Amino acid sequence: MNPLIELEKFGQSIWLDNISRDMLIRNELQMLVEKDGLKGVTSNPSIFQKAMGGGNAYDDQIRDILTENPNITAGELFETLAVKDIQDAADVLRIVYDKTKGYDGYVSIEVSPELAYDTQGTIAEAERLNRKVNRPNLMVKIPATQEGLPAIRRMIADGVNINVTLIFSPTVYEQVVEAYISGLEDRLNKGKSIETIASVASFFISRIDTAVDKELASKGNTKLQGKIAIANAKLVYQRAKELFGSERFKKLEKAGAKKQRLLWASTSTKNPAYPDVIYVEELIGEDTVNTLPPTTLNAYRDHGNPALRIETNLDEAKNQMKELTNLGINFEAITHKLTEEGVVLFADAFKALLNAIESKKAEILEAV
Repeated sequence: MNPLIELEKFGQSIWLDNISRDMLIRNELQMLVEKDGLKGVTSNPSIFQKAMGGGNAYDDQIRDILTENPNITAGELFETLAVKDIQDAADVLRIVYDKTKGYDGYVSIEVSPELAYDTQGTIAEAERLNRKVNRPNLMVKIPATQEGLPAIRRMIADGVNINVTLIFSPTVYEQVVEAYISGLEDRLNKGKSIETIASVASFFISRIDTAVDKELASKGNTKLQGKIAIANAKLVYQRAKELFGSERFKKLEKAGAKKQRLLWASTSTKNPAYPDVIYVEELIGEDTVNTLPPTTLNAYRDHGNPALRIETNLDEAKNQMKELTNLGINFEAITHKLTEEGVVLFADAFKALLNAIESKKAEILEAV
């Protein structure tokens, strides 16, 4: 039996953290849906940078666009190319969306990381991308910055599916849930349906261990290394059950609301000393999504061992988080820094992407 498909029995959906024109042309996404039970796709500026930065898969479309508008900016050109990929991926996943009645089958596109600290700019871009892609199974990604939170609430109230990204902290996670639930309440108070709205909260995993392990090393503590990301996620999962089991949310559920699922992101193993599928194995649970880069997805297909582990060793997880505090390590400060660094990483990838597209544009115009 395929371990990726086995995960369905535990209530977890597997999404792919990757997209490219080549993958779509070769029907690889279709095959993953059919053979591995893939249920969604996530993208970000780094992924598009890799996809568009090299090769010639986008050349024909770029040539057609430049024939019509040789003065198009690199940003506009990128968006046109990305929207085509997202639309094509959404069309492949539409069968999953329909079969699961809107529970799964989503494709995510991210607002520009340059808008991470701009509430109104994020709202405007999220609205525009939603209109432009024009697919019911689109999720627009908005980062969980303090400026992003009001935009998330507004978009949910407007009926836009949202993937909230760059969440590291339990405190910020609760703010994200508050934005989602408040957005649903705002929409319901306007007399509008909330039945078709879906959202995921993308909680980052491996980057936490990378950052915390450095702090632990400076304290001479090795026994907690590689433990904190999973402990943190397990406790957040328990909090999610409380928040979505509340009387407040039950009222919304009666009106057709879906839970905002936790999506485990950054689940490739950064430290080669750790098992390559540890951030999949330890976080299997009901009402969750794990978005995997191709290498991790292939590894899990090969030697995954699915079991319901997210509910196990909770006292140990609590003790590990307490021990971190006792060592004088400020976890909240680390997660805040990780969010800021995540925004910078995506912004840098976006700039590199635009530079690559500018070069490609010049190359094609020169050849005309």
